[in-house]
Amino acid sequence: MRVPEIAWLLEAKEGENIEFKEAKYYFKFDDLAKYACAIANHGGGYIVLGITDKRPRQVVGSKAFEQPEQTRSGLMERLRLGINFHLLEKDAKRVLVFEIPSRPVGIPIQDKGTAWWREGDSLIAMPMSEMRTIFAESGHDFSADVCGKADWSDLDGAAIEDFRSRWIAKSRNSALANLTHEQLLRDCEAVVRDGITYAALISFGTREALGRLLGQSEVIFEYRATEASGPAQQREEFRQGFFAFYDRIWELINRRNDNQHFQYGLFVLDIPTFEERSIREAILNAVSHRDYQLGGSIFLRQYPRKLVIESPGGLPPEVTIENILDRQSPRNRRIADLFARCGLVERSGQGMNLMFEMSIQSAKALPDFNGTDRFNVTLALDGQVQDPKLLQMMEKIGKETLARFSTQDFLLVNQVHREKTIPESLKDRIPRLLELGIIERVARGNFILGHRYYASIGKKGVYTRKKGLDRETNKELLLKHIRENQEAGSKLLEFHQVLPSHNRGQIQVLLRELQKEGRIHVQGHTSAGKWFLGAKPEILQPEGQ
Repeated sequence: MRVPEIAWLLEAKEGENIEFKEAKYYFKFDDLAKYACAIANHGGGYIVLGITDKRPRQVVGSKAFEQPEQTRSGLMERLRLGINFHLLEKDAKRVLVFEIPSRPVGIPIQDKGTAWWREGDSLIAMPMSEMRTIFAESGHDFSADVCGKADWSDLDGAAIEDFRSRWIAKSRNSALANLTHEQLLRDCEAVVRDGITYAALISFGTREALGRLLGQSEVIFEYRATEASGPAQQREEFRQGFFAFYDRIWELINRRNDNQHFQYGLFVLDIPTFEERSIREAILNAVSHRDYQLGGSIFLRQYPRKLVIESPGGLPPEVTIENILDRQSPRNRRIADLFARCGLVERSGQGMNLMFEMSIQSAKALPDFNGTDRFNVTLALDGQVQDPKLLQMMEKIGKETLARFSTQDFLLVNQVHREKTIPESLKDRIPRLLELGIIERVARGNFILGHRYYASIGKKGVYTRKKGLDRETNKELLLKHIRENQEAGSKLLEFHQVLPSHNRGQIQVLLRELQKEGRIHVQGHTSAGKWFLGAKPEILQPEGQ
């Protein structure tokens, strides 16, 4: 996408990919989110505030969203898109442009459960024909196929009613209560003109029907006190419609879910070993992403401090462990759509992001996919709090700020805290976290968490050491080390221990400055040389020479 300019905007054609609003003083955030959703679903574009929509266009200026960075964060949190903004000016009049990327392949963007669409000058809910076209981009959807041998007696009325109540609560559409089971399932396309889909069987099927028609649609729960082989302490098998046992699985897990206690001064933090939202999202992911054309069941194995979920079928095409947070491609889109309609998932494809975010907020290990191959996905969620200090820092950041964090923000904080190299994919988040004071730059390419977080855990001295008061302080630290080791001399490798935040080149620059000032000298060459106090001694020549 091009960087917008005033002259280009004044001549650009308004349509599916660009929306002009005067917004001289105010514009509703909800309306902004809807337009952004619709533009993303049409391939991306711009929302322009401060320019008239009718030709000849004029710059009128806009005072809406005086904190555009905060607005951008709100849109990203709501739509899960990498939205950008541009501030332009003409004749001292402010123009605010939001740059909206295209939706991912195979996934319509939704705002509060509705995939918005442009029809002329109006916003409407995306027609089902368009949604089917988008879903078809990712390939064949087995869950949308019709099971020719299924009839209405194969569906469980109680499971359908559970779905209905969830759908009414999510949509606030009380008219759904008056629909027959057949009409309800036709409206959500679980049943189509040709018959009952596999999505309907997996979601609402009776035990007898699934045993006869789709025996591999089974979820097995086990509790094991240790990872040793042998029979499980508890085992339950669920071969029935998902809506009939979804809450039962969490009930079983929560039965042995303890709290981990951490006290900071007068306050006690209670962190559950298994976070309900993360666990539910992991289960939903397994059911909507597994390959139902392969044999084998979904296994949930609970241990005292860990939950392992195994599901048949590898990761969907184009999705890898490395890009799993950036690429969403539900293998069974009709099932994923049912989950989204009734609010089990807020946004299709975002469950993995939520699991990563919550693991960092709870100072636990990141979700682990060790053991995943092209035939099986293995996901391990570690419930043990790994780093109470990081937990306290997350509390210090505050829930209001964390609510505006993107998944990349959480990952960046985690990388900085663990003193790991920041990957290229996260570097665009650095300026925002610097501005918030959550991280601080200590040297080129090196960052630490901000001062107030070290203060909150009583580690001001650690902050001072990591930050370094100034250039001269770092030089004094090198001098102190050389002075204390004057007899044997000091090697370059030792200086990395004195200034661990500095790389070799940065330390050599400081040493050369001290050498030029006549305060130290080196004996020997390369990294094997030894440094001593004082200027380099002059070599006296014998008399007569």
